[in-house]
Amino acid sequence: MSTTTFMANKGNIQRKWYILDAAGKPMGKTAATAATLLRGKHKPEYTPHADCGDYVIVLNAEKAVLTGKKLDQKYYRRHSGWVGGLKETKYRTLMQTRPEQAMMLAVRGMLPRNTISKDSLTRLKIYRGGEHKHAAQKPEPWVQD
Repeated sequence: MSTTTFMANKGNIQRKWYILDAAGKPMGKTAATAATLLRGKHKPEYTPHADCGDYVIVLNAEKAVLTGKKLDQKYYRRHSGWVGGLKETKYRTLMQTRPEQAMMLAVRGMLPRNTISKDSLTRLKIYRGGEHKHAAQKPEPWVQD
């Protein structure tokens, strides 16, 4: 008797669209849920070496909450590679000017550092407000815990 194990690949992956509403929820919890959906870990046919995740739309990124003193104590840092090229931005400023980038950085930090997560991030759509332009894909709302 031979039993075969199902292995997901490009030919047999069904991708769905999900909506996450970040309004009033901690940014980290929303990012963790988005990372799980992007990797496909919520599916029974999850395969670690295959990209079997879904599309994720995050709405109301500007209304996501940073708990504690993170707005004033947490920094987004980037470096140009040149001497003295360190740029720092407080999360209070980042959330006021570019909340989409703050959410994308949170999700990216929760994905593994490999080529699958690079492809997964292209399926992440983040919007500042409550409107999105993906109605044709018929996204389903994902209920967070």
